[in-house]
Amino acid sequence: MYFTGLFHCFFKRINKICLGFALLVGLNYPAFAQNFGSKNSKVSFFSSTPVEDIKAVSNSLTSIVITKTQEIAFQVPIKSFQFAKGLMQEHFNENYMESDKYPYAKFKGTIQQPIDTSKDGEYTVTASGVLTVHGISKQRTIPGKIFVQKGKMRLISSFDVACADHNIKIPTIIIRKVAEIIKVNVDATLSPLNP
Repeated sequence: MYFTGLFHCFFKRINKICLGFALLVGLNYPAFAQNFGSKNSKVSFFSSTPVEDIKAVSNSLTSIVITKTQEIAFQVPIKSFQFAKGLMQEHFNENYMESDKYPYAKFKGTIQQPIDTSKDGEYTVTASGVLTVHGISKQRTIPGKIFVQKGKMRLISSFDVACADHNIKIPTIIIRKVAEIIKVNVDATLSPLNP
């Protein structure tokens, strides 16, 4: 398929992510469709409670947008999130997210508003699709902004994820330290992908 080949070329250095992500999206596009992608965008999350704030950042967000169909997909390895405290990172991966069992968080959907990538512009958008975290998939509509500038596309989004929605269990002993709603922020700059 054209789409699979496109991903193979763009992500040839990270074949495992490429293959998994191509399967995730699993689409077939004509050669003239304009595609945008990135393999090292930023995603962060923030949990605030009266006891402690928890922050983590990953620069390993893989993303793709197909403007012809306005389909969008993101994928981030859970273990790529970095914390200020090593013990916090260990608990996050082993106790909450079970990263060995559920190695990725993913979103696949469709941008609802039209975007003209042929000229610079700013768009307030929503993307409707499926968010998969901790092996649990939920239908979501996620707000964001898209900035088209100098042939590139920048996508910024901020949204909440409820731990209960994805069966992420917080032990009672530390429930005051971890918020039940996590704020997620995405900042992705995508470049045109050549066929």
